[in-house]
Amino acid sequence: MTAPSIPIPDAPAFTRARDFVVRNARLIDRRLFAHLFEDAPRQPVLDALRAYRNPDGGFGNALEPDKRCPQSQPVDAEVALGILDLVDGSDDPMVHDVCDWLDRNADASGGLPFALPSVNAYPHAPWWRTDADPQPWINPTGAIVALLTKWGVDHPWVRRGTAFCWRRLEEGLPDGFDDFRCAIAFLEQAEDRERAGSWLKKVRSHLLSSSEIEYDLDAPGYVHPPLDWAPVPHGFGYGLFEREQLGAGLAALRSAQGEDGGWPIKWPPISPGVELEWRGRVTIDALLTIGAYEAAGFAPSR
Repeated sequence: MTAPSIPIPDAPAFTRARDFVVRNARLIDRRLFAHLFEDAPRQPVLDALRAYRNPDGGFGNALEPDKRCPQSQPVDAEVALGILDLVDGSDDPMVHDVCDWLDRNADASGGLPFALPSVNAYPHAPWWRTDADPQPWINPTGAIVALLTKWGVDHPWVRRGTAFCWRRLEEGLPDGFDDFRCAIAFLEQAEDRERAGSWLKKVRSHLLSSSEIEYDLDAPGYVHPPLDWAPVPHGFGYGLFEREQLGAGLAALRSAQGEDGGWPIKWPPISPGVELEWRGRVTIDALLTIGAYEAAGFAPSR
């Protein structure tokens, strides 16, 4: 199977980014790049993804690079499913196997924690350290449920995870970009559209009246400007902003490309190698966003 039709940004930026990915990115990201932008088949991506899969059916081995834990972790499951989504891989047997892993590792409420305690035994960013008995959370449960719901996966954990997400929302809105990202993903795919629509209105009202969105496109650090919330020109996030705001964000994203052709990360890496691992994927994501907005008629510069 060849890649879907992915818009490619203008030639100079794309050529520089391709060079960066080929020089520096992980094998899985090089293969993902080739599939998305160069019509390479998806099978090499699936083969590379299986290298991160554990015998228990989960994913680990630093698929999410900021923690070097080989054991299966919930966020690695989310990352794996996200890659499968990009390559139209929902039919792969890995999906059913990871659902079984999710079912075994969720708590009685159906929710998954951000991290399992095995992460503590390996080098990791400070935000990954977790308690011996971590509590389930919308991040990453909501994002995982969203992908499985999008694909129509019929598995007992999808129903358990869905029930957990609704209960978690009833306890209060999330806090911070990463939690909101997972909650929004869940709500965008939830089968109960009336209930989801009501919650999306609450989320919209909160975001537009809070400091969660960073409108200063030159602000440093782990901040989240409009295109972080709206990485594609459709969907809930896209509806939060005026066209001018999105156009300015597109220009800022384009200008953030480094001299080496890659895009930077916004957080402190735990090693130079991990920084390069992340930058490979961040560069692919930047190209996907730029290509999608340019295809939608947004000007490539201010």
